[in-house]
Amino acid sequence: MFLSARRLFPCLLVLLPPIALGGELALDAPDEIVELLTPHLPEEAGAVQLQKLSREILSTEGYFLPVIDFAQSNDAVRLKIDPGPRTTVKAVNVTINGPIEAKIKDELVASWRLPIAQPFRQEDWDRAKQDLLSRLLANDHAAAKLVDSEAGIDSLAASAMLMAQYDAGPRYRFGELRYSGLERYSPELVERYNHFVRPGEAYREDKLSELQSTLQVTPYFSSVSVSLDPDAAEGDGATVDAPVLVRVREQAAHRLALGAGVSSNTGARIEFAYHTPNLFKQAWSLDSGLRLEQKKQTAYADVFLPPDEKNRRHSVGVMAEGTDIEGLKTQRFAFGAQSVQQRGSIEQRLALQWQHEYLQPDGAQETDSKALVPNVTWTWRQVDDVLNPHHGIVLQAQIGGAAQELLSDQDFVRLYGRYQQFIPLGRVDSLILRGELGYTIADSRNGIPQDYLFRTGGTSSVRGYPYQSLGVEDGNAVVGGRYLAVASAEATHWLDNDWGIAAFIDAGDAIDALQDARLAVGYGLGARWRSPAGPIGIDLAYGQRISEFHLHFSLAIPF
Repeated sequence: MFLSARRLFPCLLVLLPPIALGGELALDAPDEIVELLTPHLPEEAGAVQLQKLSREILSTEGYFLPVIDFAQSNDAVRLKIDPGPRTTVKAVNVTINGPIEAKIKDELVASWRLPIAQPFRQEDWDRAKQDLLSRLLANDHAAAKLVDSEAGIDSLAASAMLMAQYDAGPRYRFGELRYSGLERYSPELVERYNHFVRPGEAYREDKLSELQSTLQVTPYFSSVSVSLDPDAAEGDGATVDAPVLVRVREQAAHRLALGAGVSSNTGARIEFAYHTPNLFKQAWSLDSGLRLEQKKQTAYADVFLPPDEKNRRHSVGVMAEGTDIEGLKTQRFAFGAQSVQQRGSIEQRLALQWQHEYLQPDGAQETDSKALVPNVTWTWRQVDDVLNPHHGIVLQAQIGGAAQELLSDQDFVRLYGRYQQFIPLGRVDSLILRGELGYTIADSRNGIPQDYLFRTGGTSSVRGYPYQSLGVEDGNAVVGGRYLAVASAEATHWLDNDWGIAAFIDAGDAIDALQDARLAVGYGLGARWRSPAGPIGIDLAYGQRISEFHLHFSLAIPF
């Protein structure tokens, strides 16, 4: 028996009397067939309907000659199914016509996803056709199409002969960029972010996607669409240039926000924020706000400029902050400038900051300190998913310093490094390793602002201890030391796509002299939820040094 069809139909039906079935339906078939049919067979149906539906479902999996028998009693109906041989692919004939390079054509044909000797399934057949078309559309050939396809089924021989014919169409190149939706901003602003689509270059679908995603995360646009316009293409037939349409919707000129939250580190929080993406009508983005937390209060204003010709993003900012943590009250005033540049997988941050800090340790002398600190940070990321990594590594290194001759009270050099690695444990579970090392090179910690010393403890550091409770004792307060070491290991088992449980152990301390080194250990269990913003964690940890339990909340985004 041979079937030739562009859309497969089930084979001949053996008609049964149209009697209504009563009682419970039981399937007598191989396990994989029971699993396939059970979700789709209705509890109440006639014999003909059940047979027809069963055959249709089995045909989509390549079973075209099943034998189906019924047996009925007062309280049960037994449907016995012998699926017969499964159809496999015997021959494949894929052709691609049009002005396409021979090498690319051969690679596409070789990548066909339903090759000879594979079981024939309707879903795989449809996916194979669409996959090759998608590959054509993604590079050079934006007007490619599937001209014809046929699956010839020889049900007696349990074999399938597949044919798919494509027309690649002309080769496309990017034409000029055409904009719509720009009101407050000029096309030159968009061009500052455009490092992907250049007129005259070969069309690549991923380059359009990269430009769209890059524009979408800027502060200027609430929605972005970037697409090719094949209808406006011009050329000699074999190669054409098509305009690129950039459609945008601009963000509101001003935005006020009020938020509230809670952190296991700094307590309850309310925040007022004001944002404008077009300060002084220069496309400068202003982020400002007032954040009031139980242990920390912050007022800030930052201005971010569009990227320059070398894709550097410059910003300036000012901040006033007060804290009351572990017996240490601080008041800090700072302003500075920063430049961020992405170089492949390495992000580089150059910063210059001046700050004046007042310290009030409980039970110790009040002090103040000033520092003008140039600082450079390198971050290298190689992870499979930035928000929900399963495997990969992130490394960070910082170096900064100050000199008394340059508006500072103390000479020092600060070194800091951080390591985080995600190691797969099976298909979904993972092991996360984390480490930190820091050293501030100076004669003493006196005269150095707390930002350039080290304290640890709390969420994302050493769990089981209060926030920044591990450091140097000064009176009844805990202040920063010149040395830092932290290590952590965490295993996460995901129960389903959204929820998981974690077990962890942390160890670390911040000290002012190496002879005082004594790591504080914390360990415990936690719950994980994959939110749209990244994994959110809640941990119950036991601090071995202080013999106490502490609860921690975290948003676990790789640094």
